[in-house]
Amino acid sequence: MTPDELSGALSTALAAAVADGTLALDPAAVPASVHVERPRQREHGDWATNVALQLAKKAGTTPRALAEDLAARLKAVAGIKQVDIAGPGFLNITLDAAAAGELARTIVDAGDAYGRNETEAGKHINLEFVSANPTGPIHIGGVRWAAVGDSLARVLEASGAQVTREYYFNDHGTQIDRFARSLLAAGRGDAAPEDGYGGAYIQEIADAVTAQATAAGEQAPAERPDAEAQEAFRARGVEMMFGEIKKSLHDFGVDFDVYFHEDSLHESGEVERAVERLRAAGHIFEADGATWLRTTEFGDDKDRVVIKSDGEAAYIAGDIAYYLDKRERGADEVIIMLGADHHGYIGRMMAVCAAFGDEPGKNLQILIGQLVNLVKEGQPVRMSKRAGTVITIDDLVDAVGVDAARYSLARFAADSTIDLDLDLLTSQKNENPVYYVQYAHSRTAAVDRNAADRGVSRADGFDPSLLDHGTESVLVGRLAEFPRIVGEAAALREPHRVARYLEALASDYHSWYQAKDDDGAQRRVLPYPDEPVTDTHRTRLWLNDAVRQVLANGLHLLGVSAPERM
Repeated sequence: MTPDELSGALSTALAAAVADGTLALDPAAVPASVHVERPRQREHGDWATNVALQLAKKAGTTPRALAEDLAARLKAVAGIKQVDIAGPGFLNITLDAAAAGELARTIVDAGDAYGRNETEAGKHINLEFVSANPTGPIHIGGVRWAAVGDSLARVLEASGAQVTREYYFNDHGTQIDRFARSLLAAGRGDAAPEDGYGGAYIQEIADAVTAQATAAGEQAPAERPDAEAQEAFRARGVEMMFGEIKKSLHDFGVDFDVYFHEDSLHESGEVERAVERLRAAGHIFEADGATWLRTTEFGDDKDRVVIKSDGEAAYIAGDIAYYLDKRERGADEVIIMLGADHHGYIGRMMAVCAAFGDEPGKNLQILIGQLVNLVKEGQPVRMSKRAGTVITIDDLVDAVGVDAARYSLARFAADSTIDLDLDLLTSQKNENPVYYVQYAHSRTAAVDRNAADRGVSRADGFDPSLLDHGTESVLVGRLAEFPRIVGEAAALREPHRVARYLEALASDYHSWYQAKDDDGAQRRVLPYPDEPVTDTHRTRLWLNDAVRQVLANGLHLLGVSAPERM
């Protein structure tokens, strides 16, 4: 019996109580799905629900009385072994071993689909993440968003949403001018401008721009007049830098559906169109020679200049046009993932959302990520050999590999500061979380290989009533939670819940694999070479393979491999 089936049994019991007059409740108030969850203490049963406390007042009865009626009805349901009432009306439900163990076959039969759900179905979500300026390699903060953002996209898709992964290419404004001047200085052998960019990568790109121009039969960019030289370095240099960024992300397992150029908003007239739309809605005013958006009307701390007195568009003008563009491209919900220094951005953008008639927090959602600190041999790691001032995506991958980098960055809540121990992440220790989970998967694969060698086949038998040990009850219960975990990770925009779940599942699996009977004998999954194969071995193989499937499905949601050998 799955949690969904138990939830359905509870709904059926409530509907029956209404139908026979026991429960004075509007039939429309009977929930189609009753929430059940694993009790914190194993002795309290397999599943628990507080539905009696939720509905008693509406039904004109006490939670205890409603719980007693539901308990009597549930006891007649096949697969339910025991129903206990705790406190004022909590229901603690214990399944019989066969009903609980049947989940193993359900998972294996479902395969890759197990864990997928429809909680976000019907939504088109535009998810913007990373969006680092094309003025240097992606630093560690952007790497965190790459891992978290791609994992969130996968979780949302697994929950039924249509997701557009989007990268906002900031190719308009002063930072691009600074980048071009830095390349020009490097091309001429001069010191970097005071406000420019340093690092070996600047010289590398400047040399590549020069080589490309020369190969095309053009005059070397550095030898041209200043304005022409700077434009030559800008045009080719930005393209090269962005090409490097895209390659690094691809190698990290992250690709985008849309690479959106900020400059296109200004060149196409989209900025002006968005401003005029807000003007028509009465939210634009003129003052001090500038054009303003009245964001205080929607909770911002001050009104914002959109077009400056010199006629130049303020930074927020592009944001306004970009948000409108996303909505007009069909996004029901726009999620933007930003770094720790962007808290001030939230109020003004939520005001923009409201000014367009949308619902802040729903049509527009902003996630803020905190800092990542790297530690090696007990000391902080601060600088990249190539970038000069920051640790980059390639530095992290070189140090620990893609799997360890992605998993370790995705396993924490995005709004928490994290310290990554590079020595731990490259170690084969249980304290290393990615190793711990991947090792559990490789152990399940080893069991499958040994099963084939010993003639144990799932097809020859399955008796879920044999899964009657305490460790098996715990393991089956954990497996049953996976779809709920995925749905919650999607709803709360918190993919780290999947990682923490996988660690708990790996722990339960290792405990089951090493379990002993009351007499101290090892509870083996497979028989010894000279021992006959029984349904006990076949059934335990089903459970082993169910764990293997869920570990693989969960690791896929995090963009991490599920190795068969380690």
